[in-house]
Amino acid sequence: MAGNALVSSYNDNIRPLLDAVDRLRHLKVTQEGIQLPTIVVVGDQSSGKSSMLESLAGISLPRGQGICTRVPLVMRLQGDPDATKPLLHLEYRNKTVPTTEAGITAAINEATVEIAGAGKGISDAPITLVVKKKGVPDLTLVDLPGITRVPVQGQPEDIYEQISNIIMGYIAPKESIILNVLSATVDFPTCESIRMSQKVDQLGERTLAVVTKSDKAPEGLLEKVTVDDVRIGLGYVCVRNRVGDETYEQARAEEERLFKSHPLLSQIDKSMTGIPVLAQRLTQIQASIIAKCLPDIVKKVDGKLNRSMSELNGMPQKLSTVVDGLKAILHIIKVLRESLEKSLIKGEYDEFPDEKSLHGAARIYEMLASYSSKLPSNCPTTNDLFLMEEVSVLEEAKGIWLPNFLPRSAFHVLLKRKVGTISHKPHELINAVWAYVGNLTIQIMLRSRHFQNYPQIQSSSQRVVHNLMTKLNAKSYEFVKNMIEMEYCSDYTSNPDYMKRWAEFMTEERNFTEAIENHSKPTKVSLKAFGVVEVGHLRSHADIAEQAFDIRMRLTAYWKSIVLRLVDGVALHILHSIKSMVESELEAELINELVGTKMAGVEKMLEESPATATKRDRLKKSVELLRQSKDIVANIMDRIVVEGEK
Repeated sequence: MAGNALVSSYNDNIRPLLDAVDRLRHLKVTQEGIQLPTIVVVGDQSSGKSSMLESLAGISLPRGQGICTRVPLVMRLQGDPDATKPLLHLEYRNKTVPTTEAGITAAINEATVEIAGAGKGISDAPITLVVKKKGVPDLTLVDLPGITRVPVQGQPEDIYEQISNIIMGYIAPKESIILNVLSATVDFPTCESIRMSQKVDQLGERTLAVVTKSDKAPEGLLEKVTVDDVRIGLGYVCVRNRVGDETYEQARAEEERLFKSHPLLSQIDKSMTGIPVLAQRLTQIQASIIAKCLPDIVKKVDGKLNRSMSELNGMPQKLSTVVDGLKAILHIIKVLRESLEKSLIKGEYDEFPDEKSLHGAARIYEMLASYSSKLPSNCPTTNDLFLMEEVSVLEEAKGIWLPNFLPRSAFHVLLKRKVGTISHKPHELINAVWAYVGNLTIQIMLRSRHFQNYPQIQSSSQRVVHNLMTKLNAKSYEFVKNMIEMEYCSDYTSNPDYMKRWAEFMTEERNFTEAIENHSKPTKVSLKAFGVVEVGHLRSHADIAEQAFDIRMRLTAYWKSIVLRLVDGVALHILHSIKSMVESELEAELINELVGTKMAGVEKMLEESPATATKRDRLKKSVELLRQSKDIVANIMDRIVVEGEK
């Protein structure tokens, strides 16, 4: 009868579902972040977990002092009504090891030692035990190490934390059904396994409790399982496991008699007692959770497959010939040039809309605007007393010529002095511009997927950029130096504004001269270019005051032309240099470095980096695994649809 009861839990519709999930588990699809419906068996140490599993499977599992289960044991029970003898094998570390009922304990112990070592340590690497046998329920369960708080001799000091981490890893996913094994001899609220399961399943919606050792503590058991102080949403099943040398048939018969005739245990509803009831409940729960999770699994497999394929397709082409490498280099340079053209020349920044530091044209415009604003709009002077700088220069430029003759040498001395005060500013600008352009080029290069795909040429490419920026900076330095020297060399402008401004300024010369010559006049004069100025100190230099005034007006009018040349000339030079750099010079330098006469860069391109090779291999394996998984779930979904239409 007991055997028939177990067999009755078998359902032809459950096996295909379970096979599909088992195949997914065997493929290790969980490594892709896809959780599978799983019945997870947890319990405190000596709660009767192993005995309960033995009762379901009809085989003996390892026993002993301390932790018997040191690694997760995935038990795949497959009922076969036509089986003449049990077929058992273990799967671990990519190998399959056949065994027998008599040898299963030794086989599991041997596998455990291979995985977790010969001591009493634990591991999260699982062993799968496949049992094909007449009379067993169609179930897959994961048995985890029993919870222990105090390490015994030979166990790690943090054994509790290690076991807790393994258990929480298995029971936390919402796809897991928690089979909490409780001994009737203890208070349920004190059980550590209850505390753990309540952490991840507060309402107990996916927790089923199995109460073992019912015959050892029948008093109050009915109240425990009906009052449910610990929130077991899927209910309780009370069992009596095999004792001593009983056969499994004898144990089931004794269990049936116990719950039928015991004065206390017989009061528990028959839907809550016995291993056959447990087997039936588990198969029903298992089928329900699998059917519920399958659509979500299909969705996750599809999504993960699409992402992995997209990532694989986005990886650099694996180059095998020099021609392939050369094509890749030229393509990379072309893409970099296009990005730099957008950023530095066209002022387009759609590639980096939120990274203002990479909006090249705008940032260079700001540098030029700042440079322009730092050049004094009025001709600078080194003496606070009006015209005394010009007077001192004129006194040193006296010669034997007409008294009202304006010495050109004086004008040049003053002009060189004024230009000298700002000569460093163009150099500061070009240093800043080429530092920025170099950094921008490297940043765009590093952000380019094409450069990222080939790290083997990144350092040499960055070196090219640094060297080119140094060269361009030197050229710009020479250009600016020549501009300054030209300003030193001569005074010239074809700008008609010069004569116009000078003439306007000179209309005020008469008022200025009267204030100098007529001591009855006020010593302050209002001049359009300078506002109100004090001129009393110039009365002692009346002989050259007019010349000083003329020089100052000429310098003031001419200064605007100097500033315009220094702004426009430097700006045009920078923009032309950047354009030349983007359109030809950088490309030539990169080709020379990466290709050259010996094709050194091309050879590097053919040597795929270990990181890239590892990633490519991982993605290929992921795609293959997910494709197989997709086929598995697609087949079972098709079967469900067909069964539903019958």
